[in-house]
Amino acid sequence: MQASNLPFRHWFIAFHLLTGTKKTFSALELQRQIGHKFYEPIWYMLQKIRMTMGSRDSNYQLDKIVELDEGFFESVDTERDDDEKSTPKKRGRGSQKQTTVMVMASTVHDFKTTRKYNKPTKFRYVRMLVVDNLKGQTVGEKVSENIKYNTVVKTDNYSSYSKIKDHVWCHIPQNVSPKDTGKVLPWVHTMISNAKRTLLGVHHMISTKYIQNYLDEFCYKVNRRNFG
Repeated sequence: MQASNLPFRHWFIAFHLLTGTKKTFSALELQRQIGHKFYEPIWYMLQKIRMTMGSRDSNYQLDKIVELDEGFFESVDTERDDDEKSTPKKRGRGSQKQTTVMVMASTVHDFKTTRKYNKPTKFRYVRMLVVDNLKGQTVGEKVSENIKYNTVVKTDNYSSYSKIKDHVWCHIPQNVSPKDTGKVLPWVHTMISNAKRTLLGVHHMISTKYIQNYLDEFCYKVNRRNFG
């Protein structure tokens, strides 16, 4: 709330609405609910709250069994110049329309699984990090910062994940076909799908510059889903 000219009441209403809902609020909807005249201060207030959510989650490291994979989230780069906008865009991995995100899902073995289609592990926490690239050094740094050493990390056989073994107790790379990805790494892909649906349903388009804030909000809520 530092250096803010908004009334404390607006802040507390925003805290309540943003943390009390399973999904999220757009700045326009919050502006309507609060009855504030201007859009910009409400948008900036929400960004500060989302940044604080990410800061809070960064105090903790993931452990147990962690599924790790990359996700590609559609975003809009509002800071590109006219020459870049006229350049033809790539498709798939490395596309300018997509932001690369490392997704980590902490799980434990679920020995009570009885139903045929249940996942073999129980989901605990999730972490999503926007990265500039998926080079081995970048992946190693993020793993070292966000995952405890005494952890089992499961990934596909992507070459950049080969250095993960230097930062954790056990790394299990697996050859995964596109068909079986959801079976081998079920929770990390569930989280990617849920995050994409949430962002697309409420915000429609997100700037590349601020997408980490929206992912931080999603992770914050998922990690505290049982807090009541």
